[in-house]
Amino acid sequence: MIEVRNLKKSFGGHAVLDGVNFKINKGEAVVIIGASGGGKSVLLKHLIALLQPDAGEVLIEGQDIACLNERELLKVRRKFGMLFQSAALFDSMTVEENVGFMLRREGNHTDKEISECVAEVLDMVELDGTQHKKPAELSGGMRKRVGLARAVIYKPEILLYDEPTTGLDPIVSDAIDQLIAKVVQQLKVTSIAVTHDMRSAKRISHRILMLHEGKIYADKPTEEIFKSQDPIIYRFVNGIADVKHITL
Repeated sequence: MIEVRNLKKSFGGHAVLDGVNFKINKGEAVVIIGASGGGKSVLLKHLIALLQPDAGEVLIEGQDIACLNERELLKVRRKFGMLFQSAALFDSMTVEENVGFMLRREGNHTDKEISECVAEVLDMVELDGTQHKKPAELSGGMRKRVGLARAVIYKPEILLYDEPTTGLDPIVSDAIDQLIAKVVQQLKVTSIAVTHDMRSAKRISHRILMLHEGKIYADKPTEEIFKSQDPIIYRFVNGIADVKHITL
């Protein structure tokens, strides 16, 4: 479903992505890990053409999206749903207005149809009855769930998650992970998440890609990543600093 070929991107002369290659098959749940500032979110933005590569290709179902104009990109982006790190809700809108925003913007549904769709996805993320609340009335975990409901309301083929459990306590994080797994199973979507949370990575993925020094350093089933004795993978997964490279 997704193929990235020799993807390169630099900012201010610094190569953030330096020849990234990988494939993701339909229905897979993949997590991308790597050091802070190592290019994970940059890579995610290339998958929906929010950034254009300096070189290389990003193919969605065989189509290189780096070559598309804005009208053509709209059709491709319709395949995607995205849960942003902060949930990115509109503060002035109710939960129902936030979740139904894209359907209302497209203008192809009646108000009744939108309300029914909103109720369906809110029930899926266990937030039934919150339609008239504002984001300020919700906890951090509830806002994440509203963001997830908005991402899945038009039943995308691919779901992207940018740090889905950031800022949440372990119990709420576990609940979010369970919901992500539930959505992937129910909707049969392809799932790609960027995270630093190794517990979350283990719970929501079939396969893990590790981005290191601008390239895919490891591409393995989740269990193999967590059992790996490779020093770079082992230190990252277990949160062990390489003291030789620390300056105080």
